[in-house]
Amino acid sequence: QVQLVESGGGLVQAGGSLRLSCAASKRTFSGFAVGWFRQVPGKERDFVAAISWNGESTSYADSVKGRFTISRDNAKNTVYLEMNSRKPEDTAVYYCAADSSKWGRTIATYDYWGQGTQVTVSS
Repeated sequence: QVQLVESGGGLVQAGGSLRLSCAASKRTFSGFAVGWFRQVPGKERDFVAAISWNGESTSYADSVKGRFTISRDNAKNTVYLEMNSRKPEDTAVYYCAADSSKWGRTIATYDYWGQGTQVTVSS
């Protein structure tokens, strides 16, 4: 089992940068791939970015490619999502998810989920 806690969300203006964090409870978090997803009320949860267990492989949704960066610090059991050039359409609840045996772009890939952090981008 691993518990995930997201932080760093809030009300922000369009443009600029914001960094979300996903902290894990498990010391062996370095063996877990991590994905970020986001959800708007009434819509499906969408893939945002993912990173492999060692950080050597990353994947991004087309909507955030070039603006968002996913990274990890395994010594701190934390994965980050750096959000640059924020747009109002980035407003959503952001969730991080983890899995010890696979990684990918779909919700079904990940067994463990955080509770989410709200990001609201005003124009």
